[in-house]
Amino acid sequence: MPMLEVNNLKTHFKTQDGVVKSVDGVSFSLEAGETLGIVGESGSGKSVTALSIMQLNPKPPVEYPEGEILFEGQNLLETSEKRMQEIRGNDVAMIFQDPMTSLNPVFTVGNQISEAVRIHQKVSKSEAKEKTVQVLRDVGIANPEQRATEYPHQFSGGMRQRAMIAMGLSCNPKVLIADEPTTALDVTIQAQILELMIDLQEKYGTAIVMITHDLGVVAQLADKVMVMYAGRAVEQGPTGPVFYDPLMPYSWSLLRSLPRLDTAGEVRLLPIKGSPPSLIFLPDGCNFSPRCPFVKDECKTIDPSLEEKRPGHTAACILSTDELEESKHRVDAELGVEG
Repeated sequence: MPMLEVNNLKTHFKTQDGVVKSVDGVSFSLEAGETLGIVGESGSGKSVTALSIMQLNPKPPVEYPEGEILFEGQNLLETSEKRMQEIRGNDVAMIFQDPMTSLNPVFTVGNQISEAVRIHQKVSKSEAKEKTVQVLRDVGIANPEQRATEYPHQFSGGMRQRAMIAMGLSCNPKVLIADEPTTALDVTIQAQILELMIDLQEKYGTAIVMITHDLGVVAQLADKVMVMYAGRAVEQGPTGPVFYDPLMPYSWSLLRSLPRLDTAGEVRLLPIKGSPPSLIFLPDGCNFSPRCPFVKDECKTIDPSLEEKRPGHTAACILSTDELEESKHRVDAELGVEG
């Protein structure tokens, strides 16, 4: 049985303008010690998927018309709030995007970590304090005894992020959801944080859901990838095949919009034209068709679902693998670049 399994999850928000389909039929599974990378542009539904797992979306306006979120076989969508409080932070933990706003400014960092330990682990104050110092040491914070008595504003950006990771790992969770854990960090600190997460995963055997728009982070950390667009998963598979031979035009376009060190500027960056669609008023046919460089007339009427194009590799596109390869070569030729 997978550690975490999401089946046909739909997370909708009722607004005055209509129903916002933030997550619309997403499915994935995660084994112990495995890392799933979820990528896509802002507004694609990545963070809402994470908050749905944690059951932190506000009710109302959120509704879950379909789907299930199974943690060790238990459907979190049918779980009481009391039981969810026992699961959050203990069995399933989350590192939020901005540590400055996620950490409470009026409590010391040590108090915030030890509170979670005392609530979930049922230990004494002294044991919680000892555990807090240990996890701060584990995440590479120097002089953790002193740092535990300091407030968030006394920490640098990188140290606050490390403190958030320490808080997430303080109860040795079985699943860790990291939502943009390296946002706003310089590249040196970013590399240290990623290396730290790999080390801690090996130490604790934690399953990780890595949510990011940085494909380089996913390539370094993830075992498999789910690409999201307009609230849906449009491609899923092992990291290598998805990165080196994407089977959905959106995934290909995301990769082509990134600078590459191995080409020394010889390959032009190709931005994705247009903007993501409104999640209330989605286009007819394929949601990506208004922006797709390989669009056909059929794409404007047919709404493709995920289908297995290669073993273990699914994509939502009406183009066959041969047609996709021909389209890639055609676009490259028109632009005068090599793939």
